Amino acid sequence: MIVLLRSVLSPASLATVGERLAVADWRDGRVTAGPQSARVKANQQVAQGCPHGNELGQMIVGELERNPMFLSAALPRHVFPVLFNRYAPGMAFGPHIDNAIRPIPGTPHRIRTDLSATLFLGNPDEYDGGELVIQDGDAAHRIKLPAGDMVLYPANTLHHVTEVTRGVRLAAFFWVQSLVRDGAARDILHNMDNAIRELSAVTPDHPALLNLTGCYHNLVRRWAEG
Repeated sequence: MIVLLRSVLSPASLATVGERLAVADWRDGRVTAGPQSARVKANQQVAQGCPHGNELGQMIVGELERNPMFLSAALPRHVFPVLFNRYAPGMAFGPHIDNAIRPIPGTPHRIRTDLSATLFLGNPDEYDGGELVIQDGDAAHRIKLPAGDMVLYPANTLHHVTEVTRGVRLAAFFWVQSLVRDGAARDILHNMDNAIRELSAVTPDHPALLNLTGCYHNLVRRWAEG
């Protein structure tokens, strides 16, 4: 399931992001690519360990921890430290599938990448091209969102970023290991949670809501990993 999250960052937070990224340490983006991806990747990334990137990443994770839609869709167990990329004219990232396992820099730990996330940091009219194209069976979803909006999608899907031909595309990206490994199970839980919230807004005292909420949590218990 592809999930769009609106207004993950406020205008004030986006202004802070822009200020910090303007003075960040940008490097060749192939540093985090596997052997196959490196052949088709042409962009820049904030260096791991850059204090500006670390500060912004912690801010973004803090916002996500308070975002009901993210928590519902991802059921996050671990979030990979947030990275930032930049595409100038002529840059693109060809078709690829994200690595299944990612080592967390500076630690002995690794995470399984169940979900990929891209948080757009610039508005669509600031650059041409730069669409995130996610392949879903025979359908190709072309995604280019307003600044502050985010897309969450299965990490096992083929995807690419089209060439930027004008302006600069800025984004944050990261991966999530979910408490629920199975994507179909996560989709069921997310749809059920949405239904519970919608019904709560219309008939908050309906006794069936208690049963539905109980079913939701019991399914989480059944499917969540220890």
